[in-house]
Amino acid sequence: MSRIGKKPIIIPEKVKIDIKGHSVSVDGPKGKVSKTFAPVVKIEKKDNAIVISPSEETRFSKAMYGTVRSVIAGMVQGASVGYLKELEIQGVGFKAALKGKQLDLALGYSHAILHDIPEGIKITVTDGTKLKIEGADKQLVGQVTAEIRAYYPPEPYKGKGVRLVGEHAERVRRKEGKTVA
Repeated sequence: MSRIGKKPIIIPEKVKIDIKGHSVSVDGPKGKVSKTFAPVVKIEKKDNAIVISPSEETRFSKAMYGTVRSVIAGMVQGASVGYLKELEIQGVGFKAALKGKQLDLALGYSHAILHDIPEGIKITVTDGTKLKIEGADKQLVGQVTAEIRAYYPPEPYKGKGVRLVGEHAERVRRKEGKTVA
């Protein structure tokens, strides 16, 4: 049995939740998020909280109800507070700019990279090298961040590329260059 799944999700004041069968829709000041879940869990709204419980006594149902509770808690947090990821671009001549609903990236290739910004995501570019990706959907914010980073991940010799803010020693391994003997 899941210990996380047993905890009720407290609903903040400015957030509205609509439950229809196995579909949950959360609407708040930062945006609207909706997801449909497998029919192996019961989702109920009691007073000012949401309670999730397994609908059958199968192993899959017992495993999924903690996951569903965690996803719905993330939806509530996204709709009320929002999610933010920050990227920084390092390298000579590497920069980013917004062009309407597209992000224009100059990353040392012979062509500019145009990345479409999905609905529900807000990207802010400061200094031409710092990007803030904001949205209500945690999965979508992470996906857009990963797609932008994948265009030019940090390389191990000079460290240039697109990286998460604070991502240095733990994920970007630096290598020593060739030495003349």
